[in-house]
Amino acid sequence: MRHLAAIAAREIKLGFRNPWAYSFMALFALFSLALLLIQSQAGLDGYTSTTGTMMNLILYLLPLMTMLLGSFALTSEKEEGGWRLLSSFSLRTHSYLWGKYFGLAVVLLVIVAFGFGLSGIAGAFFGQGFALAGYGRLLLFSALIVLSFLGLSVLMGSICRNRWQALTYGVGVWFFLILGWPTMLIAGLGFPPYLWIKPALVALIFVNPAELNRLFFVVKMGGGSVLGPEYYRWVEWIERPAGSLIFAIVCLAWIVAYVESAAWLWERGRRRE
Repeated sequence: MRHLAAIAAREIKLGFRNPWAYSFMALFALFSLALLLIQSQAGLDGYTSTTGTMMNLILYLLPLMTMLLGSFALTSEKEEGGWRLLSSFSLRTHSYLWGKYFGLAVVLLVIVAFGFGLSGIAGAFFGQGFALAGYGRLLLFSALIVLSFLGLSVLMGSICRNRWQALTYGVGVWFFLILGWPTMLIAGLGFPPYLWIKPALVALIFVNPAELNRLFFVVKMGGGSVLGPEYYRWVEWIERPAGSLIFAIVCLAWIVAYVESAAWLWERGRRRE
């Protein structure tokens, strides 16, 4: 635990010295101000076309930002020799990767909080403030997207050998899970027998953290009717009192699975050296 806390503190310091972090902070601040302009034309009370647009914009930016920062933080250690120095001490791989995860999580959540805070202050100043409930849900949605994709970025960083490889893999995974997912889902579900389509759809939604987060928050904002009758059972279990608990357990399971898989791959590579 002491080593984990030390790695996390070190990562926070490195993260706030990283020019990439400030570039993404500026980009997300500009993005949040654009959300303010969208909100000035329509409110955030419940699920509306405006809310859906904002969620889609968040899904385009935050996963890519998280994938790049997270994977670069690990591959840079490999390239610059930082990991070789740290591995000469009695440092366990699990402590190292979980420390990286928690440190990067703090940096990324500060970026998200800064962007939303800036738009909230600007909105209050110009009299175009956000509805508190809708604003809070979008903030929580953004935080969960960051935490989920950060676990995936740690896994990508453990696989990649350098930053160029991390950039290529990160953009590829982002494109597949965010941009290409609807098209590939529709195309893929046309092959299995009809009785297999619903189970396959459920399994595939649980595989993609972005899709399940989007689905969960659309229902929580009262937009379950836009999903259609095929998603009725999803709306039903999400709206139950235990729905949020199940969702939280699934998100936690994703993160643990990603980071533990990264630790296994990292340790395997460490033994080969």
